[in-house]
Amino acid sequence: MGASGHIHSEHIGEALTNAARAALTDAGEQWTDLRADVFNALAVEENPLSAYDIADTLSAARGKRIAPNSVYRILDLFVRNNLANRIESANAYLVNRHPGCRHDCIFLICDQCGRALHLDDDKLTSGLRNAASDAGYEGISTIVELRGTCADCRAAA
Repeated sequence: MGASGHIHSEHIGEALTNAARAALTDAGEQWTDLRADVFNALAVEENPLSAYDIADTLSAARGKRIAPNSVYRILDLFVRNNLANRIESANAYLVNRHPGCRHDCIFLICDQCGRALHLDDDKLTSGLRNAASDAGYEGISTIVELRGTCADCRAAA
């Protein structure tokens, strides 16, 4: 159970792709072959990927150049529709493994291996939202990034 008090459905594999397709089409958007390829490129990685990483991977797989601009547009669409999260400090993206749930984002990012762990703690982020609201801000989007060294990298050192 997440810190927000509800149970997440963490999707993997085909179930994740099906959940993403359903979320996007429910939002009135099309699930195209290129969008599916971009989503699947994100879904198989644990580390955040840049649009350039994805464009290179897809270009090699398809045997023709895929422009990073096209990938950026798709990633922006995915972020707007809760299919991916943007790691602001790295200008990179992670797939959202529970596209049906909307939360503010808290990321723990390893400075050594680059892995990013997504946490949900609505109690923490609601405090940030309340502070911003008290300061007169509206339409608040909360993305918290904490950087350090993960347990795996510390153990390998």
